[in-house]
Amino acid sequence: MHGDEKRHVPAATVPRLTLYLRKLRELHAHGVARVSSKDLAAMIDLNPAQIRKDFSYFGEFGTRGVGYEVPRLIAEITRSLGLDRTWNAVIVGAGLLGTALARYRGFADQGFRLVGVFDSSPGVIGASYGSGRVRAIDEFEAFCAQERVDIALVTVPAAEAQTTVDRIAAAGVRAVLDFAPVRVSVPAGVIVRQVDLSSELMILAYSLADDGAGGDVS
Repeated sequence: MHGDEKRHVPAATVPRLTLYLRKLRELHAHGVARVSSKDLAAMIDLNPAQIRKDFSYFGEFGTRGVGYEVPRLIAEITRSLGLDRTWNAVIVGAGLLGTALARYRGFADQGFRLVGVFDSSPGVIGASYGSGRVRAIDEFEAFCAQERVDIALVTVPAAEAQTTVDRIAAAGVRAVLDFAPVRVSVPAGVIVRQVDLSSELMILAYSLADDGAGGDVS
């Protein structure tokens, strides 16, 4: 699959591709050369038929009774997800979450390069967390004019989220991963994904309570 062919992979398939890629890379690291849809389905708790359908978007290269070539699957999915190139990312908000993300070394393994961390607080500007010192947010526009920034991770308080995202979009950054517990709006041409940790915890709490594992919820 080359060029713009990846557009033919349905958006609903993309989250599953990330699961496949993580597991396939793990298998490859352990020397596994081939894997069947049945075995892969058992590893990631999915239906084999669904996996075969998803892999069919990359062409028919599985062999009945033999399975799929792990290296080729990794290459095809990597290309489809746009991970065959390096994406530059910044973090805006150098609080506890932002600095924890700045220290995370797994970004580079997946093709993401952290090129800067920004904050408005004089107390953290100049400190170092992972990728150089924390810069003042007032430097953001000039930084983006000199350095290609593909993705911005927003870890500011909820009250500052919208103005921060507005600023990021105005600087020409086209993708935002928002960790602030509030929905933000973006102009056309900018992609935003919401990571709502509070809501995920609430869902887990509901599941625990529904199973009777959460104690007295009256």
